[in-house]
This record gives sequence, C-alpha cells and structure tokens, in this order.
Amino acid sequence: MDGIIIVDKPKDYTSRDIVNIISKKLHTKKVGHTGTLDPNATGVLVLCIGKATKLVDLLTSTYKEYIAEVTLGIKTDTLDSMGIVLEKKDVSINNTDILKALDNFKGKYMQEVPLYSAVKINGMKLYEYARNDIHVELPKREVEIKEIELLNIANNIFTFRTVVSKGTYIRSLVKDICTSLNTIGMMSNLRRVKQGTFDIKDAYTLDDILNDNFKIMSIEDALSNIYKVDMNDELYKKVSNGVKLDNIYNKDMVLFKYNGTVVALYKNDNNILKMYKMFN
Repeated sequence: MDGIIIVDKPKDYTSRDIVNIISKKLHTKKVGHTGTLDPNATGVLVLCIGKATKLVDLLTSTYKEYIAEVTLGIKTDTLDSMGIVLEKKDVSINNTDILKALDNFKGKYMQEVPLYSAVKINGMKLYEYARNDIHVELPKREVEIKEIELLNIANNIFTFRTVVSKGTYIRSLVKDICTSLNTIGMMSNLRRVKQGTFDIKDAYTLDDILNDNFKIMSIEDALSNIYKVDMNDELYKKVSNGVKLDNIYNKDMVLFKYNGTVVALYKNDNNILKMYKMFN
C-alpha cells in the first residue's frame, strides 16, 4: 500500500495523533506527515504511506496556504488561543492600517521562532525551556510570505489568507503583524487550505477514513506537476542501477516509469540527472 492520503485534520488532535490513527487503520507503520499542524489548527495534513514516505522531505518543502483569524487586544504566552493570557488592552485599528501592515510583510523576512515550538536548541525543545521557566534566546529563520490578503474584519477580529514558505510560523507572523500595528493580538483560529498541489477540497475527514470512504492517491498522481518518462528496457537498466543521466529533458526533476510502474525520481544537478528517490 503506497501513496498519499490528504486528511482534513480536526481540532484537538496533534499531527502525530493522526499518523497513529491512520497507521492503525491501514495496518502499517510506514506512515509519515509532511508538515505539522498545531492541535488547535485544522485542514490539510498530507500523509505519505509505504514507499511514498520517501517523498516526505520533498513535499514538506512546498508552499502552504492558510486562512488565519486574529483577535486583537489579547496577548498569550503561546501566541494563540491555547495559551495563558498575559495581557489585555483596548485597541482601535481600521481597515487601512491592517491592509498596509499585511502588505508590508510580502516577501522574505527574518522570523523569530515561537517559544512554544518543537525547535531544538542544544538538544532541548523550546517548549521544554518554556515549561521549565528557563530563558533561551529564540532563533530566527528567513521565511517568505508569497501572498497575503485581508479577507474580513469585524470589531477587533480580522481574517487573512496567506501563502508561505516551509518553516513559517503563522503564530509568529500574527505577532509580527500586531507589533507593526503597535498593538497586541493572538492567532485565534488557523486552517491550512493547501499544501503544494494538495487542496482542502480533496481532503478526507477522519470519519471518512475510519468508515472506508477514501482513496489513496498514487505516487504518480501525487507528483502530477513533475515531468514523467516511460522507459524502454535499456533506460530501465540504467535507472535501476542509479546511473547518472544527461538532462536531455531540461527539467528540474524527472519521474521515471517502467511498464506503468513508478521506478525512480531523478533530480537535476548542473544539467546532470542524479538519483533522488528509488521506489522499486
């Protein structure tokens, strides 16, 4: 059993909870997810099954699209509604201010990793420092906000859509937006609606999966945006042995098939195709 399942993760489940549930359902330990969603977040969680687990790193690196809700005037230790309230204050922000603030975040910037996260410093996860009340300097990473737009604003709550690079924390983005507005706020809701080519409209609920109302997407279909080559016997022997190939296809990545079966994924390196993942 090899392929991809797109899950619409419900609230109050960790990404690992979902992996464990699907692993038990499919009777296999070879299940991995391609990008953590916090317990209070919902939406697209891409699971790789069997040989498709070799694609986890590739799929994790893709852009992700979110719908985020921000509640102004409340600050928490976790930067979201799950945390302890540290401060409250009255705010008065208009549409123009928010639109300008969002627009200023388009592009790349150095984002501080939130304290309540699983990022490790000296072998210890940041949330462990927080729980033990140990001060630690939070690392910063370059992230890219590819798209960001205001969807709705009502009183002290506004919603925005954003497309971001791997490693972007929406909680931190919300904090930074609020700081730029000279106020405080928290992420009160988050839904991932897309990851790479995987869309929420194609996702299955947990109930769907537990009631056998789902289909596993093939590796080939999961890599629908990658150039594919049907091999003859001679090329199959070369690819099966991991031989480097001239990039006559002029593509960044090439998926090689033989007799209708996915065999290997090659990656371009200075116009030479090199073995990236072997599925056979």
